[in-house]
Amino acid sequence: MKPTLQLKLAQQLNLTPQLQQSIRLLQLSSIELNQEIERIIQENPLLELDDHWNVKAHDMPRSEESIKGETEPDLVMNDDSAFQIDTNNNIDWYQEAGFSSAYDAQAQDEEHEIPQLAMDPLSLRIHLTQQISLSQIIEKEKKIIGVLVDSLNDDGYLTQDLEELLELLPEELGLTSEDLNHALSILQQLDPPGVGARDLKECLLLQLKSMPYDTPHRELAIKVVARHLNVLASHDYVVIKRILKCDDYTLRAVQKLIVNLNPRPGADFSASSTRYVIPDVIVNKTNGIWTANLNRDAMPRLNINRFYANILGQKGEETSHELSNQLNEAKWLIKNLQQRASTILNVSNAIVERQQQFFEHGEIAMRPLVLREIAESVGLHESTISRVTTQKFMHTPRGIFELKYFFGSHVTTDAGGACSATAIRALIKQLVQKENPRKPLSDNKIASLMEEQGIVVARRTIAKYRESLQIPPANLRKSL
Repeated sequence: MKPTLQLKLAQQLNLTPQLQQSIRLLQLSSIELNQEIERIIQENPLLELDDHWNVKAHDMPRSEESIKGETEPDLVMNDDSAFQIDTNNNIDWYQEAGFSSAYDAQAQDEEHEIPQLAMDPLSLRIHLTQQISLSQIIEKEKKIIGVLVDSLNDDGYLTQDLEELLELLPEELGLTSEDLNHALSILQQLDPPGVGARDLKECLLLQLKSMPYDTPHRELAIKVVARHLNVLASHDYVVIKRILKCDDYTLRAVQKLIVNLNPRPGADFSASSTRYVIPDVIVNKTNGIWTANLNRDAMPRLNINRFYANILGQKGEETSHELSNQLNEAKWLIKNLQQRASTILNVSNAIVERQQQFFEHGEIAMRPLVLREIAESVGLHESTISRVTTQKFMHTPRGIFELKYFFGSHVTTDAGGACSATAIRALIKQLVQKENPRKPLSDNKIASLMEEQGIVVARRTIAKYRESLQIPPANLRKSL
């Protein structure tokens, strides 16, 4: 083909550096924002922290374990806190069954090694993102996998249901359940083995299937984990031997193979350092109405350095052009920080306005909420709402919550309304806590009790939510 020259007229959207900075700052958590501000101040002499700003933002540790909507562990707060939430570890039963002994013993041995120089740990998100960027998949799949990676908890588990996650994503993306399932299958092939699992069984299966085919007793171990993990956890070795049709030696080998698996594939990337949470907004009740206000200690306040700014008024200075550019950058940064704070506050108040009953009565009163509803309320795009609600936290009398915790799918009611999935989980937990230990409620019975209250939920949905709460089935909850 003969090369030719063509003139083509086209329109495209380009983001200015100022807009790029605004978007980037919006994505950062409070701690990351403070770190970014410190870096920029060192590079730009025109910027300085307000002398009256209380830099205790770094001295306000909020353990990541206080975050709700993910792992729901102990709530660690200041001395003035009057409430605490019990730990509900999703693999305690795994440890009680003796499965984690080898893994824990290895961790204990490492504590006696010669101390190494401290260095910044590689986060699970960065580790996975690097693998995704190097993989030979299309750009659309990379973005979907990135969404799943952002939804993983510290242990590497995907605790959010795919259908719920699909409802939270913008409709214009045109994603389907098949797209998310395909992206999840790719994520589950990444390192570390077991990452992206939705429960302990799937985590162990992923690790076993990643082993070489010629690994001794691999197939038997897969069979036990897939079908009889609860039997093995109850130490019923006679039944296991009968099922596997094996001798004691083979059973011990299969058990050892399972015990040496890692029940927390993402823990290696988070256990080496403690992350802290600084709430961006504080929710209080005023005149009978719950409202959100900015946490001033978490918002860095910057000023223009007057000494260097006055130099710009002196003609003939060789550095005036450079200082002029830095002055403009400083002004844009201050403006973007103000815009970030205003956006977080508006989105938070929109959420609080719609979840008044949650703050009054707790999870059982959570109403269904999607990004689109908040986007229309505050006049922003859904993608912006997604950025605002990620790694931004709300301090309330009921605990510290990530903003995205207040969003979720729903189920229908007899009256034609909708009930939040979070409320359904809370109701299941409440029913199980009040059940007769000798006659625990089956999933069918729980579904019937909810139907009597006007909430139509399928048995398989009850089972899914029960498993997400780490509540064993009825036959394992029964006490003699």
